[in-house]
Amino acid sequence: MKKKRILGSAVLSLAMGVSMFATGAFGAGVQESQDTYRVLIKGPSAEKAKVKEQFGKRWDFGNQGFTTEVNSNQYQALLKNKNIEVSQVETYTVEARVEGKGKGKGDYTVQASYPSDQTPWGIQAIYNDNNIQYTTGGDGIKVAVLDTGINSSHIDLTDNVEQCKDFTQSSPLVNGTCTDRQGHGTHVAGTAVANGGYDGAGVYGVAPQAELWGYKVLGDNGSGYSDDIAGAIRHAADEGARTGSKVVINMSLGSSSKDSMIASAVDYAYSKGVLVVAAAGNSGPYSNTIGYPGALTNAIAVASLDNAFVNGTHRVSSFSSRGNPNTDGDYYIQEKDVEVSAPGGGIYSTAVDGNYTTMSGTSMATPHIAGLAAKLWSSNKSWSNSQLRSEIQRRAKLYDIKGGTGAATGDDYASGFGFPRVK
Repeated sequence: MKKKRILGSAVLSLAMGVSMFATGAFGAGVQESQDTYRVLIKGPSAEKAKVKEQFGKRWDFGNQGFTTEVNSNQYQALLKNKNIEVSQVETYTVEARVEGKGKGKGDYTVQASYPSDQTPWGIQAIYNDNNIQYTTGGDGIKVAVLDTGINSSHIDLTDNVEQCKDFTQSSPLVNGTCTDRQGHGTHVAGTAVANGGYDGAGVYGVAPQAELWGYKVLGDNGSGYSDDIAGAIRHAADEGARTGSKVVINMSLGSSSKDSMIASAVDYAYSKGVLVVAAAGNSGPYSNTIGYPGALTNAIAVASLDNAFVNGTHRVSSFSSRGNPNTDGDYYIQEKDVEVSAPGGGIYSTAVDGNYTTMSGTSMATPHIAGLAAKLWSSNKSWSNSQLRSEIQRRAKLYDIKGGTGAATGDDYASGFGFPRVK
């Protein structure tokens, strides 16, 4: 019997949730309390300045307005101010199901066992190699995981962590912390960049040599505000420019409604050379159910595949959101189109308690593509983000998906261009 891979004797208090990004609709989210409102203020500069002086600001998005937090009475007073436009900030949520062995709420010493599978089926599938024992690639590329945070001490992630930042606290940006108390972000990060640990006996992600930027934009309940997400997107883009780095943003989160702050931030990041990858959502198998930010044209929307075959190819998961059937066959990305597909059903990866667990969802499909992007980019650093995106699309066409509701030959509203792979 193998010994435990001891990480240390630190004791953590974790509340492991099961409401993440997989087998349900996008969550609506909740305000922090019934008496607290996160609001977006728009209007003439002079009027905005008055409100900003009175209540302060959380994020300032220039002409788009600024956000702040107010109580119920203050909110009602702002609504009566005819000189400004006031709206509540949208919330975005992750939804996934923990299917494997995992610890529940409580305190425990962090120890990590060996994984039951070092190269889970999704890794084997995207590498097109059922016998693969480890993965390589991604060196020099930054993968920013905007999620519930990460366990930066996980044995299979710790050497990848380059940035760890929290966008959810009372101060809009706190450096040096990105604590994940739910597990979703840690699981997502593992699929993208897990490196097998110092002993090479852990689990592997798609691009184990990529640097990980853990950006906590969602709270411990898996829900977060769109202004914090937008702020993190812009920050990742600015950090890429500051450090001269190629950046891939992974957002395994979503909402059924479009948010102007996030849409603008995605456009900003794309204009700065960042590749944005986002989950399609989990409202399938119905058409026109893609959530945002995946539905945006400057984000790659990723659908989920199961480890099952229909018509000779992987099957699109029934829970995976579908796009617009009217755009089938055009090989052109419009708003609310699925772009590509990747493994998302029953994905085994790093767990927040230092061990490993299984989750399902388009949340799990997305980091497969983010990892693939990092691996391809690291070998072709002269590429722009649009050239990288074109290469991912080209590779997707090589493995057309024909299984699952809505899947058909060519570009379809369920699987998009297909399943892009390493080879």
